[in-house]
Amino acid sequence: MPATPVLVSLDEYLTTSYRPDRDYIDGELKERNLGEKPHSKIQAFLIGYFLARKNEWRIDPLPEQRVQVGATSYRIPDLSLISLDAPEELILRTPPLLCVEILSREDRMNDILDRVADYRRMGVLAVWIINPWRREAHSVSPDCALHPESDVLRVPNTPIQVQVADIFRELPETLSSSH
Repeated sequence: MPATPVLVSLDEYLTTSYRPDRDYIDGELKERNLGEKPHSKIQAFLIGYFLARKNEWRIDPLPEQRVQVGATSYRIPDLSLISLDAPEELILRTPPLLCVEILSREDRMNDILDRVADYRRMGVLAVWIINPWRREAHSVSPDCALHPESDVLRVPNTPIQVQVADIFRELPETLSSSH
């Protein structure tokens, strides 16, 4: 039996702190799967990697930042990367350069593809999907097609890139599906 949707007004969503924060799609609160250690390790690696290149690439990495992807839709990517030249916004309304989704074991591909489509419609330059459990990384083309990347993930028309092997370096060779 599917869960009953939780409906709230846009004003209530924007003035309420949820722990953890939730997506908001056309009046419905959407829970996000919480990350486990592999998820957190990859998120921490990417934040550190991008912070080390902040001035060189003129970027700012923002973990779990609300992004307004439509008039009444908000998503919270695991990581957004914005230009240092982007307008100062409490909630991102200017498309980020990059949105990264790091999969949890409970994530469903249909839900991830909905998120990806929202980012692309908003005008996000690049979207990456990283699966720690399978040690896979995908870039997403403008038509929302997934492209496996075994070498380098890039943000088109920028110097921004990361070696895929580096993303998974801190993870154990095998991840247990239990604790």
